[in-house]
Amino acid sequence: MKLGKVIGRVVSTVKVPAFDGLKLLLVQPVDEQLKAYGDPIVTVDTIRSNIGQIIYYEVSKEASMVLENIMNPCDAAIVGIVDEINTENKL
Repeated sequence: MKLGKVIGRVVSTVKVPAFDGLKLLLVQPVDEQLKAYGDPIVTVDTIRSNIGQIIYYEVSKEASMVLENIMNPCDAAIVGIVDEINTENKL
């Protein structure tokens, strides 16, 4: 799983049937210090997250398994909302 911050919505008037009723959200990958890295990605929102929230998401084959019909073109899916991050200081 990877951490990300929801930064926007993607509006699509036509979607594949597997995505019916689901939001597409733009997510910026972040590290454990919540610093952005890489390019934003489009994710399927399965948990009703909102813009500004820190989430965790799954990519690749595991992302497609989150949806009811596992034969779908999903590359990234939001699977949880982060409440708190605790890290140990490393020297």
